Amino acid sequence: MSHGALQRIAPPAYVPVDEERDDFLCQEIRRLAAERQALILAHNYQLPEVQDVADFVGDSLGLALEAQKDPREIIVFCGVHFMAESAKILNPEKRVLLPSLAAGCSLSDSITADSLEDWKQRYPGRAVVTYVNSSAEVKAGSDICCTSANAVSVIRSLSEEKILFTPDRNLGRWVARQVPEKDIVIYDGCCPTHDVLRGADVGAGKRQRPDAVVIAHPECREDVLALADEICSTTGMHAAVERHPEAKTFLIATEWGLLHQLKKRFPDREFIVADGCIGCRLHCPYMKMNDLEAVLRCLREDRFEIRVDPEVASRARVALERMMAVPRDR
Repeated sequence: MSHGALQRIAPPAYVPVDEERDDFLCQEIRRLAAERQALILAHNYQLPEVQDVADFVGDSLGLALEAQKDPREIIVFCGVHFMAESAKILNPEKRVLLPSLAAGCSLSDSITADSLEDWKQRYPGRAVVTYVNSSAEVKAGSDICCTSANAVSVIRSLSEEKILFTPDRNLGRWVARQVPEKDIVIYDGCCPTHDVLRGADVGAGKRQRPDAVVIAHPECREDVLALADEICSTTGMHAAVERHPEAKTFLIATEWGLLHQLKKRFPDREFIVADGCIGCRLHCPYMKMNDLEAVLRCLREDRFEIRVDPEVASRARVALERMMAVPRDR
C-alpha cells in the first residue's frame, strides 16, 4: 500500500470490535468498578472502547491529578507503566493497578537512573529537566519534570542558563528553538511511534487535502513540525481545533487513539491520521495492551499493583510538584 494514499482503513494491529461482546465486558467492568469503588482512568491513546468505559480520559499528568481529586482508593490506570507510577507517586495512599504489565514505553526505557547519572557527570552544573515520559527513578534524579504542554514554560522558569533535557530528543529540540536564550543539551531518546513519521508523509496528505489543518505533537521530528499549523500536546489539540472554526479537515500527527476523543467532541469535523495510511504506523502497541479483557481481569483478580520505593517516590514527587507549579503553555 502506498503511504501517500488516505484509505479509510483500521490500523493493522486493531481488531474490529464485537459490539455484543464488548457491551457485556463494559457492563461487567462498570459493575465491578462500582462494587470495588475503583476509579478507571484512560490515556488518550488507549483503545476507543477502553476510553469509553473510563471515568476520565486525558493525558498522563492530567489523569494523575484527577485521581488526587477523587475519593476512591483504587485506581485502575489504563495507560503505560510510567503513567501508573506517576499516579502512585502523586497518590501514595491509594492503590494503583495497571491492567497489563506488558504496557511499557520505549521512550521511558531509553534512559535509566544510571545513564542519567553518567550524563550528569559528563555535563556538571546543569539543571536536569525530565519529561514525564520517564521512570520514577529517572524523575527522582531530576531537578524538575515537564510535560509536552508546559515544557517551554518549565525551561523559562528556571534561573539556570544551562540545562540537561531528557529523554525525548524531538521534544527537546522543539523546546530549544522556543528558548534560544538557554544552553540546552538534549538526550538522545525518542518515542518510536512519533519518530517514524516523516515530513514526506505529512506533505503527501496535505497535497491530497490542501484545506486540512495540520496539528502535530512535539515528539515528532523536525521535518514534520515544520509542516504543522499547530504544535501542541494531546490535550492541547482539542483547543487547537477550536482555534480553527472555519476548518473542516485536520491532519493529526500523533498516535491514532487520540482521534476517538476528537471525533466525539467535534462530530462535524474530519480527522485524519497524518501518516498517510490512517494509523498503520502511528500505532503504539504498548498503549493497546490494556484491552477490555485486561481491564476486567484487573478488577476481578486485583492485578497488577504498581509500587514505588518510598525514597524514590519522595524525590520524584518533588520534581513533579515543582513542575506543577509552572503553568502549561497550551
